[in-house]
Amino acid sequence: MDKRAFLQVCTATTLAAAVHPFAQAQAPAANAAPAASPAAAAPGPRHTLSGTSSEGKPIMLTDFAGKVCLVSFFTAGCALCTNELRLMREFYANNRQRDFVLLGVNMDEKNADFMQYIDLLKVSVPDEQRFPIAWRNAAAHQDSFGAITRRPTHFVLNRQHQQVLRREGNFQPTDWDDLWASLA
Repeated sequence: MDKRAFLQVCTATTLAAAVHPFAQAQAPAANAAPAASPAAAAPGPRHTLSGTSSEGKPIMLTDFAGKVCLVSFFTAGCALCTNELRLMREFYANNRQRDFVLLGVNMDEKNADFMQYIDLLKVSVPDEQRFPIAWRNAAAHQDSFGAITRRPTHFVLNRQHQQVLRREGNFQPTDWDDLWASLA
């Protein structure tokens, strides 16, 4: 993804959010399945992740033992991903001191696309909103999250790194509430 395409995606999602900021908070359709709730669901599998961060440093989920983790799988060219990550960066910046960590897992096919995305983040995202990002297609990357077919896909893990939520697509308003409550 070139810089122009990235900036167009960022501009489009920012404008869409500004024009219709409550579009994501609408009530679900009558026939829609209820949203999963981390507080209500029994913990799922304990997850693992090991790889290399965008800075070339080893990154492992075990590095964040005892912390609530939000693991977000995305691609650089995904407009929905860009908007979701903007919101998640803000949440991360405001809650990182509360035993919370946001981990990004980029799923672009080419390392060059991943690194170009990282270069753009370095000039467009404030330091306090930057979080660790790994490239899933790296040879040494391993994780237990299984097949990811929709972008973005987010996992909320409790302090023991057990899955309490898997959300494909938009993080829902109740997901934010439950994530906030899990930090108490």
